Amino acid sequence: MKRSKICKMLNIKYPIFQGAMAWVAKAELASAVSNAGGLGIIASGHAPAEFVKSQIEQAKALTDKPFGVNIMLLSPHVDEVVEVVCQSGVKVVTTGAGSPAKYMSQFKEANITVIPVVASVALARRMERDGADAVIVEGMEAGGHIGKLTTLALVPQVVDAVSIPVISAGGIGDGRGVAAAFMLGVDAVQLGTRFLVSKETDIHSNYKEAVLKARDIDTAITGLSTGHPVRGIRNKLTRQYDTAEREELKKEQPDWDRLEDLGKGALKRAVVDGDTENSSMMAGQIAGLVNKRNQTCQEIVDELVEEYYAAIKRAQ
Repeated sequence: MKRSKICKMLNIKYPIFQGAMAWVAKAELASAVSNAGGLGIIASGHAPAEFVKSQIEQAKALTDKPFGVNIMLLSPHVDEVVEVVCQSGVKVVTTGAGSPAKYMSQFKEANITVIPVVASVALARRMERDGADAVIVEGMEAGGHIGKLTTLALVPQVVDAVSIPVISAGGIGDGRGVAAAFMLGVDAVQLGTRFLVSKETDIHSNYKEAVLKARDIDTAITGLSTGHPVRGIRNKLTRQYDTAEREELKKEQPDWDRLEDLGKGALKRAVVDGDTENSSMMAGQIAGLVNKRNQTCQEIVDELVEEYYAAIKRAQ
């Protein structure tokens, strides 16, 4: 696998990022991916700064390789989390839910590489103007919070629109997907769902089993009308949400709080409680390709690289 510009920029062996999955991407997972040669990422989500600091310290104890922290810009603790990250010595930050422009000077003073997640060409261009070092372009095939465009359509448009490195995310689950992404002109790929079921991922086994048993049609998008769509495994909650959403859209004044209440604590119920019916089991469409149990992150990365070379050889 080619040593891309991103590999040199971040000093990593393989251009493979691990997705920043809230409640899922903790120190053990991030350090395992980094030890395997990729870039592990700790997801801060809406967690307080103290928790993020403890995760960074734990990751440092588990790896001497580079790893990153994802910062959700809508978090109520974002100012404190940025301060902790800047003081921690972490060299890579990915961001979601907006522009990190407000914090760019802090990041640059701390010698941090800033890589926002984007879901449109316009946002990618804005991130470049705001000083981002690269962008993660996420298609709507991905799990969790998504945009409206597919990876195949969006990625090459962003590659043509910006001069900074581009990382492709969404719909990549094996080496064939990695090879396809590089053909679109990216410098790296990001995978979430594939690492979701790794041995080092500390989530309830019921959640992992739901992903491993998923077929190609077993994910659903909820919340399109709210402007914050989420993709996850179909279950009782997705059906309830879909019904409630359709009912509210028929009203002259929709009760958006009703929909918000349905989603409160739903991801935690999947990750911690193992509730597969009344929870949000965030996963991408690629779940239908994920079927190997108890693989370590090292085995996953090694397999991705091997499959990548096999795909390239077949195409020659």
